[in-house]
Amino acid sequence: MAKGESVPKKVDHEARRREIAEAVLRLAAADGLESVSLRQVAAEAGISMGAVQHYFRTKDDMLGFALEHLARRREDRITARLSAGGAVPTVRELVRVSALEVLPTDEPSRADYLAGIAFFIRALREPRTAGLLTEGAPKLYDFFAGQLLRAQAAGELAEGADPYREVVLLWSMVDGQSSALLLGECSAEDAVATIEYHLDRLFLPVEAPVTMG
Repeated sequence: MAKGESVPKKVDHEARRREIAEAVLRLAAADGLESVSLRQVAAEAGISMGAVQHYFRTKDDMLGFALEHLARRREDRITARLSAGGAVPTVRELVRVSALEVLPTDEPSRADYLAGIAFFIRALREPRTAGLLTEGAPKLYDFFAGQLLRAQAAGELAEGADPYREVVLLWSMVDGQSSALLLGECSAEDAVATIEYHLDRLFLPVEAPVTMG
């Protein structure tokens, strides 16, 4: 390299793809996906449209990656909250934190929920998006049903509870409370209290350890 020439800047391609995904999600949360174009995404991300096309061959590829990024972003927040205490979380705490993180009670969770609605609306008319959404639901239910089965085996669930049905009820409740929050039908405190009420009925109280004095 000749003297005085600058070293070419190394581009982190995965980071750039995430930046584009973040731009898609901001647009989706603000205005939905129906009118989102590659040009708008490029402007939102602060890069050229050619750069967007370099990382994603089609709009569908870009939206599919953005949907995956949305799920990873939420999982990262859940993991951070569960790790904050230092101790291994109980099944109840895992379920509680996961449910409450989905509720649109602050700006990050509200933006994620609105972006999710935008993808849902697109899925009603676009089979590929519908496939991405529907393939994720069974995995979600199976994971949490497995956690409840573990709690049930440890004697931590209310008698007669059906782990799979309880998972369906929980996420139906989360969706219902989220919609009510967005429409102003309930407060964040009320929505959280409703989830807590359900979990208090599902999980048996943990007895405090007996201390010898």
